[in-house]
Amino acid sequence: MQNRHSQHISREFNDELETIRSQVLRMGGLLETQLDKAIRAMLDNDQALAAEVKRGDAGINRMEMEIDAACIDVVARRQPAASDLRFIIGVFKTIADLERMGDESKRVAKMSAAERASVLPVEINAELRHMGELVQGMLHDVLDAFARLDDQAALAVARQDERVDAKYKLITTEAMRFMAEDPASVQAAMSLMWAARALERIGDRSQNIAEHVIYLVHGRDVRHLPLDDLFNPQ
Repeated sequence: MQNRHSQHISREFNDELETIRSQVLRMGGLLETQLDKAIRAMLDNDQALAAEVKRGDAGINRMEMEIDAACIDVVARRQPAASDLRFIIGVFKTIADLERMGDESKRVAKMSAAERASVLPVEINAELRHMGELVQGMLHDVLDAFARLDDQAALAVARQDERVDAKYKLITTEAMRFMAEDPASVQAAMSLMWAARALERIGDRSQNIAEHVIYLVHGRDVRHLPLDDLFNPQ
């Protein structure tokens, strides 16, 4: 009888953890939508779409609070140990990064400025578009890695951040050159650099989540380690 009761409690606990995992993925899906809208608003100078991103950020914030509360409730009632506690800690860290990505997406959307397309060369906007695609890919891939607890997929995401950083440096260098050559481009170039900076931070947050996944799988904190060391998680 006691054994059956323990099995029932264990199933309930596993269901609660699965619900939390699903909530994190829903939050991630909402963030993917927010980021896509933000990038389109910026590149297409779409103020109405930018306003949608601003309104949608409240949903990201609300989900973070709901998942926080669910995790705290589980810790208080279940007193999880070992890998289950590690999962809860990883969720806390992951949703904090997702919430901050929401803030950065809102900043990207704010950079939608009608004068940018007419002032800056089309090539620089193409670079920004490509950077946005790289960051969107990182976010999608790291959410998939979290869903499957796939440490190798997470490590691949960590690698991708180098490409995002390189693109950010290129865009910043070009924007500064435009400002030096044409004072009329200063406002547009500054908006472009702020948008690129926000995208770069989203890439960094995606790398953070990749490190959280490695922590969930291996119980090893790989923050602040050289990138090559992330590929030796044992």
